[in-house]
Amino acid sequence: MPLPKRRHSKTRGAKRRTHWKLDAPNVTRCSHCHQPKLPHHICPHCGYYDGKEIITPEETT
Repeated sequence: MPLPKRRHSKTRGAKRRTHWKLDAPNVTRCSHCHQPKLPHHICPHCGYYDGKEIITPEETT
């Protein structure tokens, strides 16, 4: 297997890794309860998706 002849510098490795970062998740408002939620997911607060109740969330005490 081929091996590198010389060591790459720290700067060169850092330049290659500049795009290794996480994006913040998109957050939208629920159309029913107006709480923040992920798009294309059931709202964890009210259980609605696309204007219809899909689940009934359990209330935590």
